[in-house]
Amino acid sequence: MVIGGTGVDTIVRVDSLPVPLADSVHVGPIEEWPGHTGGNVALGARALGLKVGLLDCIGDDWIGAQVRERMAKGGVEFLPQISPAGTRRAVNLVDASGRRMSFYDGRDPADLRMPRDFYLPRLRRARHVHLSIMNFGRFLYDDIEDLGVPVSTDLHDWDGLADHHREFALRSDLVFFSAAGVGDEAPALMREILRAGRAHTVVATAGADGSYVLTRDGGPGPQHIPAAVPSAPVVDSNGAGDAYVCGFLYGRLAGRNVRECARLGAIAGAHACTAPGSTALISRETLLSVASP
Repeated sequence: MVIGGTGVDTIVRVDSLPVPLADSVHVGPIEEWPGHTGGNVALGARALGLKVGLLDCIGDDWIGAQVRERMAKGGVEFLPQISPAGTRRAVNLVDASGRRMSFYDGRDPADLRMPRDFYLPRLRRARHVHLSIMNFGRFLYDDIEDLGVPVSTDLHDWDGLADHHREFALRSDLVFFSAAGVGDEAPALMREILRAGRAHTVVATAGADGSYVLTRDGGPGPQHIPAAVPSAPVVDSNGAGDAYVCGFLYGRLAGRNVRECARLGAIAGAHACTAPGSTALISRETLLSVASP
């Protein structure tokens, strides 16, 4: 079960980042791709053969209709609550090498909540919950813990300081974050999450440098897992981190060890870079064939 984190990305392709200051910049065709982090994880996990439900608060608007349509085409059971604030959006600038800069529209009001009688029956049937860092998501933790359902979260580029992410970091069993936000301080942040929170595993993704995994019983330092080589030229890094999460969770639910899970995540993340707008969803057959050539 994936909770929160859907919306629509507007992809603008530019020659380089940062974009030079100008009154007008000519670009290629501007594209829109429904997804965002929660939608991408749900679609990616479904492509790997997992049965996936997705709960979120979206608007009764044409942006939300795009999200509904893509989830339906991807075989995801999407169950939205209507928010008067509308559906989230982001504008992503993507350069010629596939790097991106995202302008995220986090429009949810601070008092937005998901009703308990809506999510509780669905949580009771879940084998695993992946909780996006929407503000309303933090209010589900007590019920998730009472039900004894394992929960993961992705903190994205958390700097280790922002309070918004801290509760997610300390109340999840499996924590992902991007090392881009903390650089060389990533190992220290991983140890802090394990020391102060309930997590048994913390994963720091580092793009082309691979990823790092630290567990409670795995020694004092993170294990390094090399990045996988993409099967085609890199087009767009949108959704690569979400794809990594999908590969890792697939391995976890299949009972694999953390190094194998991270290897599956690396393969899925690399595959996601080979098509625009998080549209390259790796299949279970391809994932396992690359992992065991």
